[in-house]
Amino acid sequence: MTHSGTKNVWRKNKIIFTPICVTVVLAAVFLLYTSRYYHADPSALPALESDEKVSVTKTDYGWLFDGPSESDALIFYPGAKVEETAYAPLLHQLAGEGMDVCLVKMPFHLAFFGISKADDLIARYDYDNWYIGGHSLGGAMAAVYAADEGEKLAGAVLLAAYPTKKLDDSLDVIVIYGSLDGVLNMEKLEEGERYMPEDAVTYRIEGGNHAQFGNYGEQDGDGEAVISAGEQQRRTEEIILRSRR
Repeated sequence: MTHSGTKNVWRKNKIIFTPICVTVVLAAVFLLYTSRYYHADPSALPALESDEKVSVTKTDYGWLFDGPSESDALIFYPGAKVEETAYAPLLHQLAGEGMDVCLVKMPFHLAFFGISKADDLIARYDYDNWYIGGHSLGGAMAAVYAADEGEKLAGAVLLAAYPTKKLDDSLDVIVIYGSLDGVLNMEKLEEGERYMPEDAVTYRIEGGNHAQFGNYGEQDGDGEAVISAGEQQRRTEEIILRSRR
């Protein structure tokens, strides 16, 4: 083979090889990024056990918190890079007081990879009133689903989250955030109000922060709460239950 022929082969191989290298590097970076996430605190684990009011079952999609309700259920999407079981204390409490919960485990702990997972749950279980909600990114992606599939839902529950698409006025929508939240973009929260139904309500929990809707410890950039996670979750549960249809 001539010298020029060798150069041509090298150029062709380089054209093929370069995109492969870029893809491999990007995949490695992505896997490294998603491998570092907030794990559920040990304090969340007891809420994964059944008791006299709530049956807790691990499922193929995540977890079912089955309480006394026969009519109302919430599909819950976790926050970005947060282990889904961190929300067990809040959701167990909610189920025990009258709203069953399907807690969804998201691919790579990122809800934008599983926005449509609610479809399977609505088809699987027989409830009169379906609500969708979530925390932070999970809440934002739940709002996207509600905007696209609102006819399947009674309402949406957004914890430290806001919609980016118009939600139908037929939906009961609430937003709940902590007054000391250091992660939530408050300007985006205000901008999100234009996508909300006319009778949507925003609640601010005094003394609460971003992370304490779940039990996964402190979150980077968050404010320091002056109430306990248990108290923040108790107030959240009360707001959700009194706001439903």
